[in-house]
Order: sequence, then structure tokens, then C-alpha cells
Amino acid sequence: MSTPVTLLFDTRAARRIDQEATAALGGDGYVLMQRAGEAAWRLLRERWPQARRIVVACGGGNNGGDGFVLARLALQAGFEVRVVLPEGVEPRTPLSLRAAADYAAAGGSHEYFPCALDGADLLVDALLGISMESAPRAPLAALVEALDAAPAPVFALDVPSGIDADRGTAPGVALRAQCTLQFIVHHAGLRTGAALDHVGDLLLDTLQVDASAYAGVAPPCARLLGVAALGQWLPPRGRGSHKGRSGHVLCVGGDPGGGGAVLLAVEAALRSGAGLASVATREAHVAALLARRPEAMVHAVEEADALEPLLARASVVACGPGLGRSSWWGAALFRKVLESGLPRVLDADALNLLAEAPAQPGDAILTPHPGEAARLLGITTAEVQADRHASAAALVQRYRCAVVLKGAGSIIAAPGALPCVLDAGNPGMATGGMGDLLTGAIAAMRAQGLDAFEAACAGALLHSAAGDAAVGGDGQRGLLPSDLLPWLRRLANPSTSQAAAEC
Repeated sequence: MSTPVTLLFDTRAARRIDQEATAALGGDGYVLMQRAGEAAWRLLRERWPQARRIVVACGGGNNGGDGFVLARLALQAGFEVRVVLPEGVEPRTPLSLRAAADYAAAGGSHEYFPCALDGADLLVDALLGISMESAPRAPLAALVEALDAAPAPVFALDVPSGIDADRGTAPGVALRAQCTLQFIVHHAGLRTGAALDHVGDLLLDTLQVDASAYAGVAPPCARLLGVAALGQWLPPRGRGSHKGRSGHVLCVGGDPGGGGAVLLAVEAALRSGAGLASVATREAHVAALLARRPEAMVHAVEEADALEPLLARASVVACGPGLGRSSWWGAALFRKVLESGLPRVLDADALNLLAEAPAQPGDAILTPHPGEAARLLGITTAEVQADRHASAAALVQRYRCAVVLKGAGSIIAAPGALPCVLDAGNPGMATGGMGDLLTGAIAAMRAQGLDAFEAACAGALLHSAAGDAAVGGDGQRGLLPSDLLPWLRRLANPSTSQAAAEC
């Protein structure tokens, strides 16, 4: 069964699609504005059925026009409606002027902030939409802050005000919505970074725009991956399968103090379906690793040449967890891995070593968190987070390989591929060792025959989905990487887990 594809667009593409849809309607953009207001009104009634007193905060652009349409519909339905504009702001676009006039003709009036916002059952944010070009400034910023501080829930139209719909950043004050209804397209920036703390439940209404308005007019900048996509990469195994068909992952790491990291990587590789898994580590860790995971083939490697026979038997290398950066051990093993020509997944200190001596890592998958990405690119972590989509693209351009930029809304990118954004994962996964599991899971996907980009997508999605499943009823705080291991196995068999769910 095919999985529906959710495409993500930037604001430039969104405007082009809007223009095409308007042209198909004879040039009357007010039809789409009315549809947007009507869609928002339907969702409002469905989601907040008890709300009777509504404050609609409108800006001067077309997002404000959507708000005026909603306000008119609420007024005509007998609701108590107040429309509030920032001080000195008036509707300025032809469509917002028309919507404001229709609202006034229905008996509506508006007021200007500062004014009291208490007493409302619901606040509707129709201030900026996708038109934000910089951090909100006075007097708009004052209204955003007041709305955010008010006790009533916030319903954002298209984009929460203060959030950059392309980058997912909040460069200044920004609203935290309980729900955001996007119009026409899914916005790429709302699926990653700081935006995830502001959008609440993220929904879409296409406003009945015909598919022809999308086709070939505005290419998407990414696609969204949810847990249902796992089945496309992880079909049931044939009855004649054997361990050799599922690949051999060699995990390289575990300098003193880092034995747990390489243990987590090899456990994740095994639980994610690798047929064989070996570990090259310091002698001090061998006994503990064998006691914890006897299925792993653990080898003491105290100097780089001892790694060569292990590389000769492996099909994929996972390098970095607990590796360290000492020139005579960690760095020496890292160089051997690069020289091997084997497909490789690089994480942790392998990425730091790569940043210290930049090179083309060949058939590799890089899995940096924002700090590691910053070192790889020679910029600051803040600059990475300021535009995560652009940062992922820059990593691909510089290193010419697949990349998983970790964090809220992880981004997977590779040369010639449409990037993917994960619709999975949670803040409980922000703890030491989670990245080691990810390294092992991706390496297992690569060992099972997926190409680098597919393995990065499948492994990262499996890892994040396992994190969501492991939260269960116990909550996010206190989640341990080892809690994910049983779920890696279950979710790596999507047909089995789906059948179990249906029983």
C-alpha cells in the first residue's frame, strides 16, 4: 500500500501557487480569501464548540483579511466578536479592504490595541501569515506579546505571528498557538526548529485549489516523513532470508569513558535488523560489552592496523560513538575507516575529526547535531539554527554526501534528492546516547541494502518513531536511549506491528 506524500513548500512557492489558483478563478482572489475564512470558521466550531466570545487580531495584509472573513461569519452566527488591530494599522491590500468592508456591512466594528483582551474564550491570530520579513516591531510586537500572555487559547491562521514560515525561526516575539491552520500548502518552516514550540496542532486546508495550480509551477522544497512511511523501506523478509543478506555492521568507537556509546550503537544496529554486528573498541570494554550483548562480535583494537581485518569482513561502518579524538587511537581509526572505501555512518567525534581536517568522506552519511553541524560548516550553532533547511543543504554541498541534521524536526538531505523532514521525535530524546542509537539504526538500514539517502531517512525515522513509542504513559522526562531498543525491533517490522495493532 502506498503512503500519501506530504510536500512542504517555501513562501515563494506558496505565493506562486496562490497566483495560479487565483488566475484559475478568473483573477478574483477574494474567492480564496473567503474560503480561508470559512475553513477557519469550520475548524473553530469543531475544535472549540463552547467558545462564544472571540477576539480576532487582524493585521493590514491578506492574513488580516482572512481574519475579517472569519469575524464576519462569527458575527452572523450570533457570536460576540471583537476585531483588534495594532495601533495605527489599517487594512491596506485590496482583498483585506474588501473583507473589512464586508465585516463592517454585517454590523461589525474594530478597535485598536492597547485594549483589554481578557474575557475572550478564544483568540484568533490573523496578524502576519507568511508576510513576515523580520522580527515584529512596535506596535505589532506589543499586540503579539499581549495575545501570548492572555489566558485564552490562540488559533493561528496560516502561520503563528512572529514565526518565519521558511526558516522556522522566531527572530523576536512570537505567538504560541494551540492550533495552526495552514492554507493551500504545508509550510516548510513550520516543521522544524523553534516553530515546533509555537504551531500547536498543525493542520491544512487546501481551499479546494486544483492540482493544476501545483503541478510544475512551484516545486516543493522538502517532504514530510511520518511513521507510516517505514513500510516503503522495510518490507517483510522472504522465507529464504539469512544473516548474510542483512549485512554486517562494524561499530568503531569506545575510547576510555565511551564504551557505553559504542554499545548503544551496536545494540541499535542489531535491533534494527542488521544480520551481523561487530565492535572495534578498547580492550577495557570487551568483557562488559560481551556480558551486555553476547550477539555482538566484540574485538579489542588497540592500534589502527588491527582494524583492517575487521573492515575486510564488514559491509557498513558506524564510526564515532565514544571514539574520542586522540591522534594515536580515535583519529587513527577514523582515517582507516575513510581509507576503507566502505559505506559509513559518521557521528560524534568522527564528525569533529572531519571538521578539524575537512575532506570528502565518500560514501557516507553524516549525522550532526546543530553544534557539530556548525563546526563542519565553520559557522556558529545559532547560524545553523537560524535556517536549518539551508544548513542541511550547505552540508550536502560541502561534503557531497547524505546528511541527517538532528534536532526538532530533523532534516535529511543528499545530493540530487528532495530533502525530508521528520514528523516524529520528542523532547524526551534530548539526552546523551540517543545519537549513538541513531548511528546504529542508520548503519543497519544501509547494511540491509538501502542506498545512503534511503538509509538515512529510514534509520532516522525508525529512531524518532521508537522515541515516540517509548514515551508511552510515563512521559518524556527521564527517557533513556535503552528504552528505545524494544521499539526499534517492533517498528522495524511495520507489517507485523500493524497486524498486531489491528488484532
